[in-house]
Amino acid sequence: MIFAYNPAYVGDTLLIITDDDKGLPQEVTRKGRVARIQTEDGNTVGWNIFGISQLTALHGTGQVELSDRQIEILNHALQEAGFTETLSQDHSPKFVVGYVKTCKAHKDSDHLSITEVEVDQKETLQIVCGAPNIREGLKVVVAKPGAMMPDGTMIWPGTLRGVESFGMICSAKELHLPNAPQKRGILELPQDTVVGDAFVIE
Repeated sequence: MIFAYNPAYVGDTLLIITDDDKGLPQEVTRKGRVARIQTEDGNTVGWNIFGISQLTALHGTGQVELSDRQIEILNHALQEAGFTETLSQDHSPKFVVGYVKTCKAHKDSDHLSITEVEVDQKETLQIVCGAPNIREGLKVVVAKPGAMMPDGTMIWPGTLRGVESFGMICSAKELHLPNAPQKRGILELPQDTVVGDAFVIE
């Protein structure tokens, strides 16, 4: 679940992204200060909470972190508006240090590679990567499904050239790191970096 707040461009509205809309047409149901966004098949993919500063103070712009108490406040607002759904908090990091366990060429592409990347909790994700410097044995930054990139792009499971991909291996430029090289290529982390640690974007 992603929380985003940008009062300068969106107004005093908290945007909550709960699922990938997969490009399907959306339907919006508004009750008071709460709007629910659903795809035409009835799947809830997001919420807008208007006048959020009247309910709780938010800090930062773009993707923001909410406390458990703030989640309780939002759920109370949903209930007051007449919705039966509830929001749940996910404290697990979405940007983590990963280790490239395997890397093989995609048979239907001249530049894509299929990798197996170990992330946190010993979980291994299959990720299709197009970087020219991707290879087995690297420590890298992984944006897991549900991550919001600094430019606002959401990372969801997808398929590239017929192969499933569950996340993205990031470049310094994609992470908006200072002095990031402009040439293509993922960020290579020092080998003593701990796999599974959260990668914090300042």
